[in-house]
Formats: sequence, C-alpha cells, structure tokens
Amino acid sequence: MTKYCLTAQVNSQFCHGKNQYDRCSPNGACGCFFIAGSHDIGICTDEFVPCSELVACDGPNNICLQPNHRCVHHPRCHSAPVCYPIPSFNQQLCPPLSMTHNIPVNATWSRIGVTIAGGNGYGGALNQFYYLNGFLTNDDQTLIVADWNNNRIVEWQVGASEGKVIAGGNGQGNRLDQVLFASDVLFDGKTNSVIICEDRNRRVVRWSRNPGTKQGELLLDDIFCEGLAMDEERNLYVSDILEDDVRRYAMGSTNGTLVAGGHHRGDAMNQFSQPASLFVDRQQTVYVSDKENHRIMKWEKGATEGVVVAGNNGNGNSLQQLSYPGGVYVDSIGTVYVTDIRNHRIMRWLKGAQQGTVIAGENGEGNAANQLARPTNISFDKRGNLYVFDSGNQRIQRFSIEDTN
Repeated sequence: MTKYCLTAQVNSQFCHGKNQYDRCSPNGACGCFFIAGSHDIGICTDEFVPCSELVACDGPNNICLQPNHRCVHHPRCHSAPVCYPIPSFNQQLCPPLSMTHNIPVNATWSRIGVTIAGGNGYGGALNQFYYLNGFLTNDDQTLIVADWNNNRIVEWQVGASEGKVIAGGNGQGNRLDQVLFASDVLFDGKTNSVIICEDRNRRVVRWSRNPGTKQGELLLDDIFCEGLAMDEERNLYVSDILEDDVRRYAMGSTNGTLVAGGHHRGDAMNQFSQPASLFVDRQQTVYVSDKENHRIMKWEKGATEGVVVAGNNGNGNSLQQLSYPGGVYVDSIGTVYVTDIRNHRIMRWLKGAQQGTVIAGENGEGNAANQLARPTNISFDKRGNLYVFDSGNQRIQRFSIEDTN
C-alpha cells in the first residue's frame, strides 16, 4: 500500500501534473518535489538546500519529526525520501505560476514592431514561413510556430536567425510523420511535446520534442479542429468548425464533454459560426473567437450559453467591431486582447467595455514596422511585451511595452 508522508502543518503550494524538479513558480529558484509515495503531486519550494543538510524520513510512514519539514523525493541527493525544509513563508517565496499576466489597464506599446523571426518572404527555408500561427512559451525564449503552408511545426529561439523543424516537414499527407496545414499548436510541458491541430487531416496529434522523434501520436481523429487550449489540469479543449462547438477532453481520452456551442450554426448566445481560437483561464472559463459572427464569446464552466466580451456589431472596422477575429488572450483582470485579422490590427477590450482600442497595427495593411497584414495570434512575455504572429508578412513582430509610471 502506498504511504504518504506525515508532516507538521506547513503553508505550501502544491504542484500537479508536473515532473520532478519542474519549474512551478515565477521564482526560478523554486522547483517541484514529489511527496513521498506520490508520482504526480508535489510541493513547490526552494531547490537549493544542500544535500548534506537533509536527513532520511523516519519509519515506514515517512514521518518528518522536524518542524516545517515535508517528506519528499529528492533523487539528486538521496535514493530514499528525505525531510525537506519548507519555510513558513513558502507561499510568498514560491508563488504559483499564473496562466495569465497582470497587464496594467493603461499600458501602451511601441507603435514600431521589431522582427524577431521570419521576415524573409514566403518560402520553405529555415528562416522563412508560409503563413503562420503560434505562441511564445513560458520561458520567454522559445517561439513555437505552426508553419501552415510548409506543413511543419518550427521552434525558433528568440534572437536566432533561423528555426528548426520539430514536427512534420515531410510533405503533404496523412502519415504520422507528416503534418498537413496545422491550424493551431500548443505546448505540453509535462510530456515536453507539442499538440497539433490538423484541420485538413481532421485530427489532433502529439509530437515529442525529445531528440530522435520521427513521427507523432494520434490523440483525436474525425474532428475538424481549428483551435486548441489546455487548462492547468491538462484537459484539452478543441474547437470544431463543422460541429460549431468546443469540447473538453481529459488527456488520453477520446470522449469529449461539450463546454460551448453545439446548437448548430447561428448567432444566438448558445451558438457559433466557425469557432476558432481558444483561451482557457484558471477557472476553466473558455473564451472563443467566433470568427464569422465577428465576436469573442465567454463561456463560464457549466454555462449553457455565452456572453459577448468583444465585437458582435457586425463585420467592420469601427472600434465597436471586429472582422474575422483570430487569436485571443485574456489577462488576470479580464481584459481581452484579440487579433482582428482582416482589419490588420490588435485590439484591447477592457472588461465590460462597449468598444476596444487599437494597441498595434492601426496604419492599415502593409509590411512597414508599424503595420500588420492578417495577424493570426498574439502572445505576451512576463514583462508585458507583445508578440504578433504577422501571417501575411511571414514574420513575428515584438512590440515593447512602454513605461506606465
């Protein structure tokens, strides 16, 4: 029978769905230590306690007699579980990672973007893209790009002059070593893999980022997927543009739970017309880019209909309108950021606002540093800098956040 450690009461942050020593806090000195007897629940705490200061847990029940200690696995130091000090201020020392950033409501960004990837025209070279989507990973150093017409997924380090192919790149087709017109991609840190939405192959596949990977693994099939998201419990959310719905899947399961839409195509509050990009917050609220209704919808967990948080005033270019919205991001205070694809701009909608403001690309379609062309997605780094996947210009642009003091 598995035995879990008995400890003194300590205020600590648990980490779920992570590997031993995985990052679990904005504080880079903190890591995840599995609780003795467990291989999926850990304590997030300071990693740099010397091995010489640690003692083995006491008895078969893994008891720690010292105050403010927990019995954890620490194979870098000992093969047996050890009593690890967890300070009383541990929650302040190692605050949890947030899925969203707290961007000031009065934040502004430089109107001039800097190209950090691509920008070398259409093509299949490693310094080129051919229509793109993607995101910036949590380390703020790695861009993962769905290179749509090149049928590949590219990893590009910020500051590099070219990327490397981590999935596909073997021509068009439906073999598991091929990627066909990937519409979206996300990163699964627990398995160090990318999960890819292939709408033309009507499937969702997972490719490991480990060296030597030659093909993907089928997760879901017979689904015309357009957008992907993952919550903190590693549930997978998929938008289906034929069924006009969004479903949630436990990782490894092919049985999805309807979480939004599913009432045929339309513009009612319980309907979509081509649901595309997704964003899921810590409460499992789903934000959906309802592309042909030119709006962003918010569906709280368990809701039977959504509410509009941006757009829904027809197709147009006024500040009350969107035109085929794409990637959506919601910060920790509920501000919605959206790529307004056919207006070639990025918009911000404050919580409850009836209109948005343009934060990038308000100079019409073009390839100048202050212009965009059919942007598909956005990301923010921890400082609040804005990254735009500028698909029509085959580049990724960074717009630096300006001082709000």
